[in-house]
Amino acid sequence: MVEVLCTAEMGRADAFAVASGTESFALMQRAGEAVANAAMRLAPVGDILVVCGRGNNGGDGFVAAADLAAKGRQVAVVLLCDPATLKGDAARAAHQWRGNIGTCDPAAIGKPKLIIDALLGAGLDRPVKGDFRDMIDAINASGAPVLAVDLPSGINGTTGEVMGTAVHATRTVTFFRKKPAHLLLPGRSHCGPIEVADIGIPDAALDDIKPQTFENAPALWAREFPVPRVDGHKYARGHAVVGSGGIAATGAARLAARGALRAGAGLVTVASPRAALIVNASALTAVMVCAVDTADEFAAMLGDARLNCCVLGPGFGVGARTRDFVLAALAAERASVLDADALTSFADAPQSLFDAIKRSRGPVVLTPHEGEFGKLFHGVVDAGRSKLERARAAAAISGAVVVLKGPDTVAADPDGRAAIAANAPPWLATAGSGDVLAGFAGGLLAQGVAAFQAAAIAVWLHGEVGSLVGPGLIAEDLPDALPQVLRKLLAELH
Repeated sequence: MVEVLCTAEMGRADAFAVASGTESFALMQRAGEAVANAAMRLAPVGDILVVCGRGNNGGDGFVAAADLAAKGRQVAVVLLCDPATLKGDAARAAHQWRGNIGTCDPAAIGKPKLIIDALLGAGLDRPVKGDFRDMIDAINASGAPVLAVDLPSGINGTTGEVMGTAVHATRTVTFFRKKPAHLLLPGRSHCGPIEVADIGIPDAALDDIKPQTFENAPALWAREFPVPRVDGHKYARGHAVVGSGGIAATGAARLAARGALRAGAGLVTVASPRAALIVNASALTAVMVCAVDTADEFAAMLGDARLNCCVLGPGFGVGARTRDFVLAALAAERASVLDADALTSFADAPQSLFDAIKRSRGPVVLTPHEGEFGKLFHGVVDAGRSKLERARAAAAISGAVVVLKGPDTVAADPDGRAAIAANAPPWLATAGSGDVLAGFAGGLLAQGVAAFQAAAIAVWLHGEVGSLVGPGLIAEDLPDALPQVLRKLLAELH
């Protein structure tokens, strides 16, 4: 279930189910029952408080309360509106609740063993105020475990933004498919573990919706993952070239080069300034080294058609020389990964980079962190938009796959597809980690993997390796730990 639906798309999924013959209240009943089952697992004993709001989220809460009471649990319900104002399925669910309905006094929540948050739905698009804010703050202050219905109250389901304040849930139950806020920060950090419940919406709804957002997981790209053939050879797996900086800044290129080789490129060469040649050569074994000082020499090197992928930027330096190397790679129509200095060097003239990318027939992946993204796309992409929206806009404007890095890395294709990663551990926030990621992407591109898939695979592998290494991780660990992740992945794929 890698498809991710925004709130409008989830509304279409509900409507599709109803049009296909499922009563809307039946969907609410199944949702509430899924919440009740999750509540039983989270709090096997003790009293449960269900906090409901006016909409269908509150209706799910009423159904859950009734189901829990039928199972013999002690349940109290608080509603933050006049019951007479409830409409539709929510009113029907409230009518079926046979117990009392408490007032909206936040002090009334007491000390239950579990709170079910059915206060606000995922469609929240304005700041939380008044009684709702007070209740959210009281829930957070209670110290009780919290089970969120669909999404913790206070989170915008499409952007992941905290709308003033938000519930910190222990666990979240959502329905049919995840929403962007389950994966994007800060929303994800409020959810706890996420359970996706089947409430009877047919998968055929996805054919109607045609979602363009996905969770970055093997199911998204398994068919495109490059598996070496028994009768294959290194030349069939591509030859990546990684540009090195000067003698005092060679480490980043070596990290990227080793990442490309571990990711499966058949051969990797570091294009090194002559002044740094001995440093690079003495530190590399399986990776080759070639003396290259100027963009003209680099263009001549790329005259060899077997060199099919370039990784430029890590430790390369900011300025005209870097721009010239990038333009040479794009003019040679090689697959290219542009990172770090290769992006910052175009901060004053981003359109010249975008134009060169669009002229080139080689696939291009840009891998900025937030700082580099801001420099390259300042004034071009609205900084106030969500991370998902900004990555998508940047991909469309630049003509490249954009990997907007972070703990919720988004890989976006110019055609509108986007993959959100949720597997990056905090240990990856260390010097050189991004250089290895660029190398992983380059190694996959060298093997002929399409740019969007190569970017998504590289990001996922990066997160898995980071988790495998764990505390104390340094960038040098990442390439050498990759075989363990690949071994497990290939076993699962086959």
